[in-house]
Amino acid sequence: MTVMEAEQKSAPQSVTGKKTVLSGIQPTGILHIGNYVGALSMWVQNQHLYNNFYMIANLHALSIPEAVNAKELRENSRRVVALYVAAGLDPDESVLFLQSDVPAHAYLGWILTCCTPMGWLERMTQFKTKAAQRETVGTGLFTYPSLQAADILIYKADYVPVGDDQNQHVELTRDVAQRFNSLFGEYFPLPSVMNRKTGARIMGLDDPTAKMSKSLAETRKGHAINLLDSPSVIKKSIMGAVTDAGGETRFDEASPGVLNLLTLYEVLSGESRPAIEEKFAGKGYGFLKRELVEVVVKTVEPIQSRYKEITETPGYLDNMIAKGAERARAVADKTLADVRELVGM
Repeated sequence: MTVMEAEQKSAPQSVTGKKTVLSGIQPTGILHIGNYVGALSMWVQNQHLYNNFYMIANLHALSIPEAVNAKELRENSRRVVALYVAAGLDPDESVLFLQSDVPAHAYLGWILTCCTPMGWLERMTQFKTKAAQRETVGTGLFTYPSLQAADILIYKADYVPVGDDQNQHVELTRDVAQRFNSLFGEYFPLPSVMNRKTGARIMGLDDPTAKMSKSLAETRKGHAINLLDSPSVIKKSIMGAVTDAGGETRFDEASPGVLNLLTLYEVLSGESRPAIEEKFAGKGYGFLKRELVEVVVKTVEPIQSRYKEITETPGYLDNMIAKGAERARAVADKTLADVRELVGM
């Protein structure tokens, strides 16, 4: 699978002979190059191999309600769908939908929340990190992982393509599925993570110790490269990226900032590590940055062109979203009906 590898544990085949994949991105801010490298490009690369369900996780966006603007949430949700397709996802090949358009997610989320011990949720790293940054913490942020488990299990997903910082959530989903199965009867398969071999976590250009973030990109110029950025903005962001005072461009010796740039170049160019190290040896970080600018602009230009076409075609986006929701509900509602029967409803 070229630059990605799946942790493949035993999982049942679907009736079509293909296994099922589920993943999604929150519609907070504009998608950036880290989203493309860590998620979208992998989804596109493998979309013909699996039964794919790719959602816009707008229910999860409400877990911090103070940060939500209703108008922006609606607009961003549509923008993310358009970017999914512009990046190369085929809406006929993959089911693309808004999480909120499939009420069964929330219904199953409640049932699984009731099956999830508080201690499991208290151990979640993302909850502890985000809670520490806020004066008040809503229960939605605390129970977020059980809804995420419902997102995965309602389609009986075999694989969940995620960055390595999300592995804990998939492991929790496996635990929740096992607990449900022990309480109500064997039903849910246990999903496995699907991680990239390289580029699973792209770091901020202004701070290579922190993952590139949509929310940080809204307040810190030069933190991220958004997929809709102009070539001049992309150039400014990359040329201002944090490096070091040395000149090391070998992957195993580079500082965090330089390694981040090398990794981006590796994934987007498709060149091997030995070839990249030879190309940049002794030429300085300015040369590396200029070459990376060229590769990034070449990557996003067709995405931006397709995005413009999608958003300017009357009715196209609305029809695609409606069709995706219908296809997702057909599967999710069947699972929920089974679960209702198992739990006595």
